Amino acid sequence: MSTIRQTIAVLVLTLVGLVGCDQNPRAAKDSKEANPVHVVEMQQTLRDLWLGHIFMIQHAVLYNMTYDTAERDAADKQVLANVREIANAFTPYYGEARCEKLYTLLASHYSAVKEYSEATIAGNKTRQDAALARMASNAEDIDGFFNDVNPHNLPKGTVRGLIAAHGAHHVLQINQYKKKQYAQLEETWSMMRQHVYVIADTLTTALVKQFPGRFS
Repeated sequence: MSTIRQTIAVLVLTLVGLVGCDQNPRAAKDSKEANPVHVVEMQQTLRDLWLGHIFMIQHAVLYNMTYDTAERDAADKQVLANVREIANAFTPYYGEARCEKLYTLLASHYSAVKEYSEATIAGNKTRQDAALARMASNAEDIDGFFNDVNPHNLPKGTVRGLIAAHGAHHVLQINQYKKKQYAQLEETWSMMRQHVYVIADTLTTALVKQFPGRFS
């Protein structure tokens, strides 16, 4: 089993563990039980949004490689629009102010990925290292956000690991495009897709446990 596949397996086990966590006090006071249909709807919404995230960033990376500035700028707007949708999905639960912060954090994640892409094209290792450091710091910040809004169901470090692995997938894909390793890109895409589903499912599970009545 490859290291990457082992990572995915660990993440899946983490998700299973989250399902078994105790409900937080707010959820315990809510006597209503979540409706499985509504839970699946939320899960599918987040899966689609995160899939769109990697799909649009892939296009942005490709346009960086081809130096097509018009297409690149259009791709940037699509990525940020998708990031806005991901943040907005949590607004009914955490409010506009907090979800504006989430938007900023996710936009910063994309900015670091874009920076790495541009540095890779330029062959500038110093800029690559700086972008990697930004990704790592951003993963900590996103983890802090979700731990702050849902500490009982998203223990510190849970989301950081997910986002860090997600960032590593972006880096792998960018490097493969740079080296023209097209045969490996299909496997990388499949891995990225499965991983963002783990992200979406983890966030859905935690949200439902925190607000079961909102899914009744």
